[in-house]
Amino acid sequence: MTSPSRISSPFSLVPHVTTALARSADASRAASVVDALFRFGLAQDRRDDPGAFELFESAFTEDAVLDFRPAAHRCGIDVPLMEGREMISGIIMNPATRIDTTHVVTNPRVAITGSSAEMTALVEAQHLPKNDHSRHALLKNLYSVTARESDGLWRMSRVYIDCVWFTGDPRVITGA
Repeated sequence: MTSPSRISSPFSLVPHVTTALARSADASRAASVVDALFRFGLAQDRRDDPGAFELFESAFTEDAVLDFRPAAHRCGIDVPLMEGREMISGIIMNPATRIDTTHVVTNPRVAITGSSAEMTALVEAQHLPKNDHSRHALLKNLYSVTARESDGLWRMSRVYIDCVWFTGDPRVITGA
């Protein structure tokens, strides 16, 4: 039986995909695509710093879609499909969600065609309630991303997140 979080998985393991070190001609562009995911994680991790919200929004196109539902389902929580940069930012960067986070991005693989790119990466995300680090939610997630070059930056237009494993209390992710 197929796990619900594995249905219609967008992950593809193809050899023509590159990493930033694989081909020097593509290295700079591939690193720029990965930077969109770095901006996404760092902005959350520094959410209380000036400029964090703007950094977060710079990671997405205006019409972006973020699907955290497969990962959330695996953790036993319910979240909506996030459509549009405004909705994504409003939910993830909501000041009422009082959490500290750390995001570690690794194993990025990027395929660029013109001004669009496909990327997969492994992201470890630690979530802790502010002022109560005795509780946590630690997730290891697979990301599948479509990105577009816009205004001199690569921005994510589609993000699909599937959870490989988690430990702790997943309610922490939502600020509970």
